[in-house]
Amino acid sequence: MGRRRQETLPEGAAGRTLTSVGDAIGDRIGDAAEAPGAGREPGGALSATVPEQGRLWHVVLSVAGRTTPLAELRSGLEQLAHDHPFMLTARYAADHAEVRYWEQARDLHDAAAIALRLWGEHRASAQLPAWEIVGLEVVDRATYHKRLSEGYGDAPAVLGGVHPY
Repeated sequence: MGRRRQETLPEGAAGRTLTSVGDAIGDRIGDAAEAPGAGREPGGALSATVPEQGRLWHVVLSVAGRTTPLAELRSGLEQLAHDHPFMLTARYAADHAEVRYWEQARDLHDAAAIALRLWGEHRASAQLPAWEIVGLEVVDRATYHKRLSEGYGDAPAVLGGVHPY
């Protein structure tokens, strides 16, 4: 990845640096980024105290298409789980599947864009079927946990792994 000259960066981006996610995923980022006004200066600009690594978003991606042999589909979803290490769970049937995972992104738009590319980008490497995305839900960490605590929302039927419906 090349470097951009300082004068070509978007307004307000001059102080940004790229950093590795590493061990930063987890409560430290989610809690700091979700607090109202956290890391923001008066006027709404991000301060230097909160790194621009992003927030955690819970993603549910639904795909569907032509009937696929279950063994091939399971193998592809297991490879996707290996390629995308933050996948919580995948459920599947011969003609549809649902993938649930955590994504780290700056905002909802970035998280949704990453999610919409996930299936297509991993289709060849994981040998996934040429299905289309038929549903997408992206919610922040606080909303996800609030829904679960209030008894709403779908908790995964089986936490972790790849399972038939």
